Amino acid sequence: MTDETWGQVRNELLQVVGRNNFKAWIEPIAFDRIDERTAHFHVPTGFIGSWVSNNFGDLILRHLTSHGIGADRVEFTVAPRGAVAANSAAPATVAPSHAATPAPAPAPRPVPEMATAAAPAPAQVAPAPSPAAQPRTSGNELPGAKLNPALTFENFVVGKPNELAHAAARRVAETLDVTFNPLFLYGGVGLGKTHLMHAIAWDLQDRFPDAKILYLSAEQFMHRFVRALREQDTFNFKETFRSVDILMVDDVQFIAGKTSTQQEFFHTFNALVEMGKQIVISGDRAPVDMEELDNRIASRLQCGLVVDIHPTDYELRLGVLQHKCETLSARYPHVKFADGVLQYLAQKISSNIRVLEGALTRLFAFADLVRREVTVDVAKECLTDVLRATDKKVTMDEIIKKTCEYYKLRQVDLISQNRQRAIARPRQMAMYLCKRLTQRSLPEIGKKFGGRDHTTILYGVRKIEELMQADSQIAEDAELLRRLLEA
Repeated sequence: MTDETWGQVRNELLQVVGRNNFKAWIEPIAFDRIDERTAHFHVPTGFIGSWVSNNFGDLILRHLTSHGIGADRVEFTVAPRGAVAANSAAPATVAPSHAATPAPAPAPRPVPEMATAAAPAPAQVAPAPSPAAQPRTSGNELPGAKLNPALTFENFVVGKPNELAHAAARRVAETLDVTFNPLFLYGGVGLGKTHLMHAIAWDLQDRFPDAKILYLSAEQFMHRFVRALREQDTFNFKETFRSVDILMVDDVQFIAGKTSTQQEFFHTFNALVEMGKQIVISGDRAPVDMEELDNRIASRLQCGLVVDIHPTDYELRLGVLQHKCETLSARYPHVKFADGVLQYLAQKISSNIRVLEGALTRLFAFADLVRREVTVDVAKECLTDVLRATDKKVTMDEIIKKTCEYYKLRQVDLISQNRQRAIARPRQMAMYLCKRLTQRSLPEIGKKFGGRDHTTILYGVRKIEELMQADSQIAEDAELLRRLLEA
């Protein structure tokens, strides 16, 4: 095929796709050769090649065939520097004189939603992607935010509150094929969302060392977008975020209410989904509960797998402490813990895992410095401030009052014999909270709830515990009430 023929094809494509789309996607590519019925083209970047292949490949092939070119497929490869400028044959109607200087960027309104910035003119090969877009080459660095080497699947303690999230994360980390798009993990502070995000990235990197894995926080996404706008460098921004194999965004609630950032995130999300790339996102709430999040984004986030990481229970907290204790024992081999210390911490510190692990680390350091065995009394002495902040000084009267306010019930109804579900379920929730947040016995709680038998209280407590595992709304109600009571 001659340059003249390719020039004719380009003129036809201009009429079909429009000026803006042409300048953004067709103009930067250059014909290379026909080889074994494959038309080879050079492109400035892999991103442009992927986009043109997916969106205009068939169209280009049809126009080549109409000019008698015997090709069955088209292939795009990144050109050596200068190759595109040397081989391009832009139609005169589009760029009459731009062999030495780049054409000015057109208004960013091409038809595809993701194409919101024009590509450089043929005479200028696009700059290489920023370091954030490159695969990891050494150490424990990955594109985007640095990963914590301690946050792996091996160091993640699994319990009932997080077993579904852990299983979903494991599944995503097993393959580059899209599993759930997106996988959305949400839950309160210190429940393991970021740990699972890092673990997925580490596992994928180990399995697929050549894959481009971009992990960063939503705040970092926003800062990069704002900087790209300020420096008029949106093309490289899009290249960075849309040429990855896996995009992982932590704390997505940060962009709620930030209109421009949300719009760019929406286009990035759509572009990656269309290209079959995996997306993993975390947030502190379910997408539908983020009031300032754009409805389009909330809808997209819910089209994959949304997993709630429930608040920790006693067994999970104890498991975390035991795992952490094994790790710290290697650093402090002379530190000894008396029986019952870990159990005491798991019972008293229920706010989140980070506080729990921090308390244990402090105990190890304290015992190592003063050469004392860690007993319950030593723990109380060393962790006075932590225990004071998490001390359960909640009364049953406060629990009943807050529960009634939360569910909009009268206190007289809550402790009555009324068995309607709208009253019985909040009553069981109040029983559960009394058992978890106070030191009262079951008979004492039963007396507070209209003289009920202790077996009735035990049934109510276990019923809420069971529902928390199956119903995310019940789990959220329990967590919100606990926070209100302990605030």
